Amino acid sequence: MNAREDRLDLLLADADERRPVLDEGLPGDTAQGAPRPRKGRDANHWRRTDADRNDLTLQRWAVIAPEGREGDRMMEAVQPLVALREGEQGAPARVYRVPQGMDAKRSADFRREIYWSEEVAEEERPLYLMMLGDLHHTSLELQHALANDALAGRIHFADSAGDTDLAGYAAYAEKVVRYARRGTPEASPDLLFYVTPDGSAATVTGKARLVGPSLAASTEASERGKLPAASVREISAGSVDELLAGGGGARPSVLLSVSHGLGAPRRGWRREEDSWRRQGALVIGHDEILDAERLRGQTFLPGGMWFYLACLGAGTPAASAYHTWLSQLAQEDRHRGSLKAVLHSLPASGQRPFVAALPQAALANPAGPLAIIGHVDLAWTYGFSSTTCLSEGKKSRIYRPLEVLVRGSRAGIALEALMELYRGANDELAQSYQIEADARAAGRADPTDRADRAHLWMLRNDLRGYVLLGDPAARLPLQQPALRAEAPAPVEVRSIQAEEPAKGAASAASAPAREAAVLAMIRGDEAPRAIAARVMVSLETLWTWVDAYRAGGRERLGG
Repeated sequence: MNAREDRLDLLLADADERRPVLDEGLPGDTAQGAPRPRKGRDANHWRRTDADRNDLTLQRWAVIAPEGREGDRMMEAVQPLVALREGEQGAPARVYRVPQGMDAKRSADFRREIYWSEEVAEEERPLYLMMLGDLHHTSLELQHALANDALAGRIHFADSAGDTDLAGYAAYAEKVVRYARRGTPEASPDLLFYVTPDGSAATVTGKARLVGPSLAASTEASERGKLPAASVREISAGSVDELLAGGGGARPSVLLSVSHGLGAPRRGWRREEDSWRRQGALVIGHDEILDAERLRGQTFLPGGMWFYLACLGAGTPAASAYHTWLSQLAQEDRHRGSLKAVLHSLPASGQRPFVAALPQAALANPAGPLAIIGHVDLAWTYGFSSTTCLSEGKKSRIYRPLEVLVRGSRAGIALEALMELYRGANDELAQSYQIEADARAAGRADPTDRADRAHLWMLRNDLRGYVLLGDPAARLPLQQPALRAEAPAPVEVRSIQAEEPAKGAASAASAPAREAAVLAMIRGDEAPRAIAARVMVSLETLWTWVDAYRAGGRERLGG
């Protein structure tokens, strides 16, 4: 292994020169002096482990909103989306109201005492949790805590002054509802890959260890009929316009992009508002940056999903998992200048955390994606590198969520594929510390390998930084395959008039056929347009069936 291969590469560029902050990376052994992470409870308790996790009637969906009038207004803005999910699960959505700025302890208390309350029936405990608000409203600590037990996503939209933008909330809710109800004529999505061609060590590594192998694997799987992608291709773009064109197709797409995220200028942001507007933007080149202002009004990944791999791409936390370690390295005068530039992009004491503006603009865009997986801390190449040999790739860690999305599962399940790996790394790291403690208590030599522990520490923190922005129950608006086995089988049907099937009303579709169609709508087994076409009714008629079923059960469907 040469010196270049055994490096820690960071996907962060400064806002002055738009060049990598750590162009040469850090030595692979640098993390051996990293602090021990806080002890946490990381067991995952799935409800109905024998059931389809895409089925909201079994897994349930809920909302977490901040207390107070601001939280009330957020709830009002997304009410159409709440109504959609209530219809899909056949039950009212549970709403949790939480105080602002919950720290790690209060978040753990909430998970233990409220989320896992013994007073909640197990079949009513929601697996899907959509959080409303910025990272100081419903805290990132709470999102991390709940991600151990649930599929958590978040939406927040702010104006240029940093105030809550209710129009953004309403626009996102309308988009999700529109795609869920109308669907698209497409049966399969495009799978897209993009790496910025800046020639930096981090993006070259991303190309070699992640994007190249993932592109080859998905192409082969698609050709063999093992991956239901309409096409698999790499976007070649050296400018913002070319990237927007590459991701502007009408067919729903899943995109993995690897780039540097825009960090602070070398002397830090002049105003905190500047960091809210620009930090985490996608850096293609010195004069080519895809930020929120550039994206607004542009068609980009309509009805699709975006895995945005870049430093601070999803947001900036109140405290970075790497702050203590990097500060220590800077004080030791190791890579001091570069590390100070990295630290400038991390929040100073008293500054609030925030969701990045770029994903906000993408999600609020009517012609944009439905959900985004991104990083809320410094993103390293560790997430797709081996913990035993940094020069070896582990593309499967990032590729697994892409497969989940392409197959039509909900966005929260894709993030869970990453969280499973995080919990595994966290367990291994905790075991290493326990073995050391046991040896010390017994008067034996420490048998642990500090280099292995350093690699685990980096991997654990890199994976933990990924979060989901958007409704965790969102999924690609595709024509889904036939009903799953647990749904009643459709029967032969004839033409039916588009009128409300109230009790006693005549209908050419039999009662079992109508009920099968309604259950398919509620579970999300198929796109609404496909269900309507199968039973030969209009979308309007189909939704009246759903409303009638919710109001009075199968008897209201007639027949």
